[in-house]
Amino acid sequence: MSRPLSPQERALWQRVAATVRPMAPKSARAPIEPTPPAPRAAATPTPAPPRPASVPARPAPPAIAATLDGSWDKRLRSGKLTPDRVIDLHDHNLERAHLALHSAVEAAAVSGDRVILVITGKGRPGRPGRIRAELHDWLASARISHHIAALRPASPRHGGSGAFYLVLRRPR
Repeated sequence: MSRPLSPQERALWQRVAATVRPMAPKSARAPIEPTPPAPRAAATPTPAPPRPASVPARPAPPAIAATLDGSWDKRLRSGKLTPDRVIDLHDHNLERAHLALHSAVEAAAVSGDRVILVITGKGRPGRPGRIRAELHDWLASARISHHIAALRPASPRHGGSGAFYLVLRRPR
């Protein structure tokens, strides 16, 4: 299903299309020499087209990104580490998945577990999973962020791109 282009998008597309040349048939192709860029005229800035709502717009929070040493990362990448707890969030709606994640992290922190395998699902081709897209924001919430040491992608043995290892801080 497509949508009509906005006037800004149509103008941008016309500028791009004007710079394209049709390819010659395979038998007549010669090496393409780079053409110098055309001089730029002072134009009014064109606003960027809006992003689709399903694409995550921000990277992982820095507190989750780099708080493990190399031995942890090596064990996580190899899949040799056995998770203390597994939580499967795919097939949940966003609200239920959010609540389940928060309660699992709090329960794991109380019981002294260190590694949780969080299964989010991979999504569908062309449409990334919504739970997967929201996971970083949920983990950054003030209610549970103080328990979290790191978030890493799971090894293929534990779900690959459809799952994450959530490493909790050592209890004090």
